[in-house]
Amino acid sequence: MIGKLKGLVDSSFEDHVIIDVGGVGYMVFCSSKTLSALEPGTSCALLIETHVREDHIHLFGFLNQEEKTSFTLLQSVNGIGTRVAMMILSCLSPSELQAAIDTKDKEVFRRVSGVGPKLAERIIVELKGKMFSNEVVIIASSKQEAGIASDATSALTNLGMNRTEVASIVTNILKQDPNISIDNLIRTALQTRSKS
Repeated sequence: MIGKLKGLVDSSFEDHVIIDVGGVGYMVFCSSKTLSALEPGTSCALLIETHVREDHIHLFGFLNQEEKTSFTLLQSVNGIGTRVAMMILSCLSPSELQAAIDTKDKEVFRRVSGVGPKLAERIIVELKGKMFSNEVVIIASSKQEAGIASDATSALTNLGMNRTEVASIVTNILKQDPNISIDNLIRTALQTRSKS
């Protein structure tokens, strides 16, 4: 399975790009947002999700992990395949998608061709609480505090906690004790989570 491609952008089309890797051209399907960042003749590195079927092998490319994660999560929704998932990501960034789901904003999906009100509702219901983006807002009063908050957030999400929930808990703990160590911050966050 191909997980990453690094090479030259040979040519770009409406829904895919050809990446030249050591003289071999790989056809990679991408969202329009990703395609707009890939100029023919320039070097690039794409994260790849490989889909193998009886009659074809398709490569889907992403500039970052957030978009790749969003692509995978969207396909977990009944009625969404690779084509619709790419169409959604061509219109909405992972953070916009996250915001639409968190705020239950079905109207945002109206600009995506092929996504009607019922499918928009399913996306919101089935993906609520899932993580699309690493962008979280943690209020910190110093660079040192921000660094501790970032490290703690990473550790806590690796333990399976929701990133948005983690951001809220970490921010509240830092307000009460700005000088807390990272070990105590993680421990307190886990205790707070278990009480809720």
